[in-house]
This record gives sequence, C-alpha cells and structure tokens, in this order.
Amino acid sequence: MAKKEDNQKSKRHLKRFYYTVDQAIEKPFNWKQIWRLLVYLKPYTKTYLLGAIIAMIVSTAIRLAVPILISKAAIDIAIANKDTSLLINLVIVIAVLYLLSYVANYFRIKWVNLLGQNVIYDLRQHLFTHVQGLSHRFFDSRSAGSILVRIMNDTNSLQELFSNGIINLLMDIATLLGIVTILFVLSPKLALAVMVVLPLMFYVTSVLRRKIRRSWQDVRIQQSRMNSHLNESIQGIRITQSFTQEKENTEFFDGLNTDTFKAWLNATKKSAMFRPFVEMSNAVGTVILIAYGAHLIIGNDILPGTFVAFAFYLGMFWDPISRLGQMYNQLLVAMASSERIFEYLDESPNVDEIENAYEFEEMKGHIEFDDVQFSYDQERIALHEVSLEMNAGQTIALVGHTGSGKSTIANLISRFYDPTKGAVKIDGHNLREVSLNSLRRHISVVLQDTFIFSGTIMENIRFGRPDASDEEVIEAAKVVGADDFIQRLANGYETEVEERGNILSAGERQLLSFARALLANPSIIILDEATASIDTETEVKIQAALRRLLKGRTAIIIAHRLSTIREADNIFVLEHGKILENGSHDQLMELKGEYYELVRSQFQMLDAI
Repeated sequence: MAKKEDNQKSKRHLKRFYYTVDQAIEKPFNWKQIWRLLVYLKPYTKTYLLGAIIAMIVSTAIRLAVPILISKAAIDIAIANKDTSLLINLVIVIAVLYLLSYVANYFRIKWVNLLGQNVIYDLRQHLFTHVQGLSHRFFDSRSAGSILVRIMNDTNSLQELFSNGIINLLMDIATLLGIVTILFVLSPKLALAVMVVLPLMFYVTSVLRRKIRRSWQDVRIQQSRMNSHLNESIQGIRITQSFTQEKENTEFFDGLNTDTFKAWLNATKKSAMFRPFVEMSNAVGTVILIAYGAHLIIGNDILPGTFVAFAFYLGMFWDPISRLGQMYNQLLVAMASSERIFEYLDESPNVDEIENAYEFEEMKGHIEFDDVQFSYDQERIALHEVSLEMNAGQTIALVGHTGSGKSTIANLISRFYDPTKGAVKIDGHNLREVSLNSLRRHISVVLQDTFIFSGTIMENIRFGRPDASDEEVIEAAKVVGADDFIQRLANGYETEVEERGNILSAGERQLLSFARALLANPSIIILDEATASIDTETEVKIQAALRRLLKGRTAIIIAHRLSTIREADNIFVLEHGKILENGSHDQLMELKGEYYELVRSQFQMLDAI
C-alpha cells in the first residue's frame, strides 16, 4: 500500500514537472537568444564561415544552372536543331560544372564541420569556466547531475545547428528563391499552377511543426531526467547496495527509461508524418505539371525544354522546404538549449571582486571577525553578530554541536560566502576588497570527506601547487606520514587512483590531503573534521606531523574529537551561531562551562565503551 502511495506521489510530481515544461514550450520564439548564440560564430566568420558561404554559393549556382543548360540549350536548341557539336560541348560543360560542384561541396562540408566543432568547443569551455567561478550558493541549490546535463547535453544539442543548420538554411533559402524566380521567368502561368498547393502545405506543416516541437521537447526532458538519475545512481552506488535498494532503484530507472522510450516513439511518429506530406505535395505538383504543362505545350505556349526544366526544378523545390521545416525545429531546440545555457552564463558569483582588488603577496594570517552575521537563507541565521580575533601563527579550535556555526566560520575565512552583515578581515584587509585568487592561494582546507581526483598519487598531492618538484612532493608525504603506505602501493607515487580514490582507505585519503595542504605552503590552514576518518593509532602517528604542518601558520581546527585540540592556543565554543566562551583548554576546564560539559560527556561515552 505504501509503495502504491509512493508511486502516486511520483506521478503527481511528474505531472507538475510536465506542466511547468509545457508552459515553457509555449513561449514565443526568442530571436534575441538566437542572435546571442550566433555571437560565438564571430571568431570564425572570416575563415570557416566565409569559405563555407562561398562554397555554398558556387554549388547552389551550379545546381540552378544545370537544368537550364539541359532544358533550354540541350533540348530546345541542340536536340531540336540536331546540333551534335553543341550537344557534346554542353555535355562537357555540365560535367565540368558537376566536378566543380563536387569540390565546392567537399570544402563546404569540411568548413561547416570545423566551424561547428570550434563553436561547440568554445561554448562548452566558456560555460565550464564560468560555472567553476560561481559561488558556493550556486552549487548548494543544484545537483551535479543537472549541471552536467547543461554542460554536455545542451551544448551537444547545438551541434547540428552550427555544423549544418546555418549554412543549409542559407543554401535552402537561396535555392528556393532561385527556383521561384527561374520558374516565373520561364512560364508565369505554369509556375502559379504548380505552386497552388503551397498555402495548404504551409498551413498543415505549421500545425505539424508545433506538435513535433512539443514531442521533441518531451524527449529532451526525459533524457535530462534520466541522465540526472544515472549520475546520482552511479555516485551513490555504495549507499544503494548498503540499503539493498537495487531492485527499487532499477524499477525507478525502468520507469524513466520507459518514459524516454515512449517520448521517442511519439516524437518519431509525429516527425514521420512530415516527410510523407511534403512528398504528397510534390506528387500533387507533379500531376498539375503534367496535366497543365502538356496543355501548354499543345497550345504552343511553352517549349518542351521549359516543361523539362519545370520537372527538374519541381523535383528540387520540395527538398529545401522539407529541410527548412527541420531547420525550424533545430532553431527551437537551439532556443531551448541556449536559454538553459545562458541561464547559467547569466549567473553572477554571489562572491565577486571589486576593481583593483588588493593582492596578497604575503600573508601573516591575522584573522578578525567584526560583528559578523550570516545566513544561508532568510529563515535560518547561521551566525549571530560574531566578533572574534585569531592572531597570526596561533592554533585556533572551533567546537560545538552540529549546526553551531563552526564550518560557516571556516567558509567565511576562505570567502566561499560573504557575511550578511559585518566584515571578515585578514591582516587588516576586508575580504570583500581582496582578490579571491590571492586570498585562497594562501589558504589550504582539509575536509573530513577529502576528494581524490583520478590520476596518480603524485598528481593528487601536487594538485595545489602544480610546479612542485617530485622531491618536494615526496618530502611533504613523509612529513605527514603518508610515505609509508604510498611505498607499499604497486607503483608507489605513480600508482593510478580511480575516481574519488576508491582504492584507498579513508585514512589514507586523509593523509594524502594533509600532504597536499602542506605542499601548498599556506599561511592559513583549516582542518574541518580532518582527523575524523583516521583511527586512533593513525591519529597518534600524525600528531607530530600536524605540529610541523601547523608550525608558523594560523590554524583553524574544527573537531568533535576534543582530544585533538587540547594544545590549541585558543578554543571558541559555539552554540546556535553564537560564541558562548573561549580560552585555552585549561582555562575552559577551570571555568566548568559548556566546554567542560562537552569534554566530560565525551569521556563518559569512552568509559561506557
């Protein structure tokens, strides 16, 4: 029964999801968005784009000229007058023209593909670079899967537009205008007769295009949902297996997969109606051409060559119309994708830099919070008008229950967020007036859940300082006690670690993060529950390494395990975003306040164990 209710909730959620998207589908065509997208063509206009346009003009002109040569010159003159030499010359000319058309098409296809690939490369690079520079608030409200879909799927969906769409659009418009002009020059009566079906065709195809547009929107929506779920499922596979939810997860994926399958079937079924209708219009035009054209020939209103020319051009006429319909769909796809891309590109970092921001050449590490208030959202205040001072070179500990504001203080020091009120200063400089790169270059952060990148052990330690030598990397690993386990690995420092360092234990990954932080040689180091994943034996082993790591640096240690902070110069005890008390371990124990109770309760838990 509960499972049935869950499925009903899921269906209700999907209805809400589809309703929102359907409203978006009905939005008017946004030409500004398309023009903004076309700006990415600018660096290649004088090379690939111009070359492709010239090649397109040459091939289109040849396509339009050949039927005239065949019908008027070959049939009405050479064949009618039995002029063999003229006929041979025409055959040679037409053969040369087709060869020239082949060369022009070769370069057109080559240049438009180079154009498309370069534009997509630039767009994806721009989007990724911009997203990397956004503030933490941006990532707090979005899943990694949804960001991945926009950087990959939405940019890829523009591939066809830039590779073929733009040039094909110009080529098809030029072809249609050329054909219509030639037909009316040859015979206005016959031209009007064969085009009588056009108004009906445009009406029906416009209705079809709207339906096709909606159906392909549904396909992209379903694909985005499935990609997001896949990303989450792969990243969370251990949790899925730990709670034995493989069956439920598979059933959920089956639902997404089925929805995607049905969306594709629906879209392809509607798209399949378009081409046959164009062909039917072509058939009607051909019937009119044969019937009315024969009548005009009999009445000597047109020559047989004109009739043949009409047959050629009528065969060429409907393909561009069909492609223009597809091009319209491409533009709709491009508009939808570009809106999603530009939504991210229009995001400004919440933490931004002022002009001529101060650059830290050297940093002593004196930290000051001046009446700082901060909230992640309007409903919950994380820090309440906190004022504190951390002297350069001191080891500062932040303790308190979960949600007391410890990590928030660390985030404000690194300027991942700006305070809602008050100021955070380092060496007397308000962080709002400081260059982000110069600030974070002097700060190293070691988290409880450390991130290990795909690559070698050597590359992971060197991540924070790419120019470090191999000897410096090895020395940093030795200092924090990581060298022992690294040497035991199959290839030592050249051992490849998979994504997130899954071949290493939690403690080994933490030791690597210590080595990475030490190698960066920061002025301020933040250890956010950094020893929580390390067993007691390993913790004792790295205490001496930590003393060397922290020596001469301002260190902020966030820890629930209070035994790790006994030697801190100053301990701040927080509760609900406020500082309750501060002092050294001995001072706070004598005070017998909140810190004393925290220590006592922790030792009681150990005694109970």
